[in-house]
Amino acid sequence: MSIDTVETFRKKRAEAIEFIRSKTSFEPEVMIILGTGLGRLAEQMETENTISYRDIPHFPVSTVESHSGRLRFGTLGGKKVMAMQGRFHYYEDYSMQEIAFPVRVAQKLGAGTLMVSNAAGGMNPIYRRGDIMLIVDHINMLGDNPLIGPNDDELGVRFPDMSEPYTNELIALAEQVALDNAIKMHQGVYVAVSGPNLETKAEYRFLRQIGADVVGMSTIPEVIAATHMGMKVLGISAVTDECFPDSLQPVVMQEILEAADIAEPKLTKVITGVLERL
Repeated sequence: MSIDTVETFRKKRAEAIEFIRSKTSFEPEVMIILGTGLGRLAEQMETENTISYRDIPHFPVSTVESHSGRLRFGTLGGKKVMAMQGRFHYYEDYSMQEIAFPVRVAQKLGAGTLMVSNAAGGMNPIYRRGDIMLIVDHINMLGDNPLIGPNDDELGVRFPDMSEPYTNELIALAEQVALDNAIKMHQGVYVAVSGPNLETKAEYRFLRQIGADVVGMSTIPEVIAATHMGMKVLGISAVTDECFPDSLQPVVMQEILEAADIAEPKLTKVITGVLERL
């Protein structure tokens, strides 16, 4: 798949921004990306405007079940938020640059913080279905990177530092919110693979051995793009299935969505609480 030149990317982003601004004058402080089964957090917002991905020039379109494919603009936790109900994945045949495009747009619209959620398989033996995990680091096993290709110096440096992709300040805030609300929240490492198939027993063993606590198929491209642009980042995973090789059971989509429903109130409370304390 071809990679845009800097000039082509800037033109596409400008056209997307021009369209969004023709629909709303809203200037977000925070972007929230809501993953599988977690789109209802946006219902907690005081929404001022909603735009379908299909209407925005150069925006990808969600093809995954449970991803509604809308941008919502409004307030949550007293902050001005742009929320993505549904995200894009590498296995949908989108390029890394396309997956990261909404984050690039949000930053230009004014968002200085990215909050990202996802559904993930729990490999840490103490994790259980319906738990939530605060992401403190990640491992990119997607085999690709949104920064490959020409670097736009207006966005960030050619070789961005990744020593703190998930902002320590936001991690500490989320920890305190969970503690104050008696919410059990793990901390751990998220690994992203391309999917769309789930992993074999041997793959789960391997991913656990290299240091991952949960595995998913998203999030890292957006976080890399946000870090490249100097945005603050908070990430939380909803553990939707237990990926223990010695007792592995087949997983069906309905069970994943049910587990996301269990995790969603906890995730919503943590994200809202962090927004209130920013």
